[in-house]
Amino acid sequence: MATMIDLRTEVQQHVVSLPPLPHLYASARATWRGRMVNEYRSARVFEGLAQQLAAAKLTPSLADQCLTFAAEERHHGVLCAAVVSALGDEAVAEAQTEEPYPTHAEVPPVEGLLRNLLSISCTSETVAVALIGAERLAMPAGPLRKLLSRIYADEVGHARFGWGLVGALVPRLDAAARRRLSAYLAVCLAHFEEHELAHLPADVNPPPEAAALGLCHGNDARQLMYDTVEKVILPGLAAVGLDAQRAWALRRDAQAFVAH
Repeated sequence: MATMIDLRTEVQQHVVSLPPLPHLYASARATWRGRMVNEYRSARVFEGLAQQLAAAKLTPSLADQCLTFAAEERHHGVLCAAVVSALGDEAVAEAQTEEPYPTHAEVPPVEGLLRNLLSISCTSETVAVALIGAERLAMPAGPLRKLLSRIYADEVGHARFGWGLVGALVPRLDAAARRRLSAYLAVCLAHFEEHELAHLPADVNPPPEAAALGLCHGNDARQLMYDTVEKVILPGLAAVGLDAQRAWALRRDAQAFVAH
């Protein structure tokens, strides 16, 4: 079942000036519409985190931060929609209905929260920081780079928030809980890799000037994703006590990881 995202009213408050590259506008529309959908819908995961933080009886201000992050993600969606509009199309998209937010009720509340922090902040948001950061550096100074810099700064905050909580909470878990969380990490990384590769097609090879519109080579983006996993995510998770390297090695056979 599909739902409609219609941001035509919201984009009226944002006017974006673009470089005169009309031969690339069609490709750029598809890219920025995809970002519009992904950013706008990301609000739900931070709303879910806020509920989990409350259920885990952690500091109320942490849940409030997550609600702020949700508002930022919606704003990112509007900013991306403004780019779609500037490219000559309507800020409307059809999106498949997502699965319900996972609460992981089969494990204690803090452990369920940590599962989602691994998925959201420690993998997806961390790689988003790397990809947007690289895209921003390749983009010449101007209104579009300024817009992307705003999104980048917020994403850095989202990633740091999750890493901070993971660093504080994982060491408090007992050995059995850390083993369960490491086993879940294998599943998390498998889903993460599948999702990222689907959104980073290898056959996308725009010309050099396309960087001005935020378009990048698919293979370059994929390589940056894997570099971020291997040089940032896995060492960071290992440092807090998770068996991250093994989870990554066995991500395509998560049941084998659980069995061990």
